[in-house]
Amino acid sequence: MPKLTSYDAFSREAIGDVAITSAAEIAQLVQQAWQAQPAWAALSLAARQQILTQAFDQLVPLQDQLATLISREMGKDIRRAGYEAGGTIQSGAYFAGEVAAALAPESLGSHGEIQYRPLGVVAVISPWNYPLAMANNLLIPALMAGNSVILKPSEETPLVADAFVNALNQVLPAGVLQIAHGDEQTGKALVAADIRMVAFTGSLQAGKHIMAHAASGLKRLVMELGGNDPMIVMADADLDAAARFAVASSFENAGQMCTSTERVYVDSRIAQAFEDKVVAYASQYKTGPWNQPRVNIGPLANPRQHQQVLLQLQDARSKGARFLLGRDDYALPFIEPTVVTGLTIEMQLEQEETFGPVVAIAHFDEIDQAIWRANHSPYGLGAVVFGGAGAHVVAEQMEAGMVGINQGVGGPGGAPWVGAKQSGFGFHGSAAGHRQFAQVRVISR
Repeated sequence: MPKLTSYDAFSREAIGDVAITSAAEIAQLVQQAWQAQPAWAALSLAARQQILTQAFDQLVPLQDQLATLISREMGKDIRRAGYEAGGTIQSGAYFAGEVAAALAPESLGSHGEIQYRPLGVVAVISPWNYPLAMANNLLIPALMAGNSVILKPSEETPLVADAFVNALNQVLPAGVLQIAHGDEQTGKALVAADIRMVAFTGSLQAGKHIMAHAASGLKRLVMELGGNDPMIVMADADLDAAARFAVASSFENAGQMCTSTERVYVDSRIAQAFEDKVVAYASQYKTGPWNQPRVNIGPLANPRQHQQVLLQLQDARSKGARFLLGRDDYALPFIEPTVVTGLTIEMQLEQEETFGPVVAIAHFDEIDQAIWRANHSPYGLGAVVFGGAGAHVVAEQMEAGMVGINQGVGGPGGAPWVGAKQSGFGFHGSAAGHRQFAQVRVISR
């Protein structure tokens, strides 16, 4: 039986393997999911919530193990991996309750009600950069809606996904949650199977393929397809706060975050002062293995991702960018804190998602110029504006699903996680997002 091997992001040593799910086995998983789904759907929302809460209790003693697997498989430092594992586990019960409230029937008075019914079998295809959190954001609403779920995790992080699902399945009824392992071929087979919905987080290219191949069955889609998030720094911005944010947002998870700041447009009148602060803050970040104390930036997830960042940095240098910190020739597996200025529209750093610890800066003279460049992208996940009284006027012009004014994106609790343009199709989070995992039915009396 073919195996999928997982490698340590730092040492590249094999740390374990799982069996690859063949196309024939995908069909078997889907059949089992359809067999299990009616009994799961027949339970009340309260019963499904109780079972999911008990299932998440099984994860509590595994928190440290899950955090270590996250760190080893994708390189995240152990502190951040602990936050992800702990947050996923501890939020399970609350999240299930939030979804239950969103899916409760809505009265239409004496004449009927709106119901939120199961769709059937849902495929969840999750990424490697937040292997538990991103999967969980889609799994819980799909399961709470009464669907059975087949999770296809990234081939970069199969071991932590396997441990996660195995623990939940100590409580969940057989067949309600299953896992399929493999690369894009496994994902394609799952999308083509007899399912009703695909919930996906990943690349724009993969999302377009999913959309095309889901069309024949009119399968429901919820997809987050990456970003190339801009940040505008106005002349009257709090420069210290703006510089701190630019560095923190660009470097979080070694820059491997969908809402990472990718492009910074700063007013030329304050550009020098801003860049000096950025370099000062960026210089404080420490690169190293996941288990080394006080590390802020771990190894990139794999050699392919490392090479992608280097190619973008080398392209920027060849087109006139200046390196205020760092260089363009880092050896595997690290990309050290890097600050580049002189970003132009022709550079790959501006046009593409970098997914590395790079602050890329351009200057502007007129705010309309900055707004145009910020919006000149097929992506529209997040955008950030730092400034004074006029910042909200600029924010209103940002073509993004989530916009932060003098702070990051994401909104308060209960807000949806949503992308505009080609960064998303559908959305999750919030009552409206939870309901996308259900079929609306109107009962008239």
